[in-house]
Amino acid sequence: MKKSVLLFILLVAVQLLAVDKTLITVKDTSINNGVVIVTVHEAGKPYELQCNQSAPNCAAPKPGDYWMVRLPKNHGIYDCACVDLYPQSVDPESADKVLGEYCLTEK
Repeated sequence: MKKSVLLFILLVAVQLLAVDKTLITVKDTSINNGVVIVTVHEAGKPYELQCNQSAPNCAAPKPGDYWMVRLPKNHGIYDCACVDLYPQSVDPESADKVLGEYCLTEK
């Protein structure tokens, strides 16, 4: 019994620490009334990232390829599906600083 409980706890911990990272392409970035709007494509599917320009981890990335990491539910500063953005040249799992944190919406 103790072994199965320990195994269950270990599996839950691994799932919580797993990074859901995807390579995306930023197509366009604009700023409208203090909101940064980033148009991206993930495997050909269009998405939109949004953040408040006044937020500490909000940036207007230039077009190019980036790592997008989906945060677990109820993580992040926005009340939506939150993602972190990292330059393609760094590994999100070992990066010490995020490029930006955004709210993810489908287009």
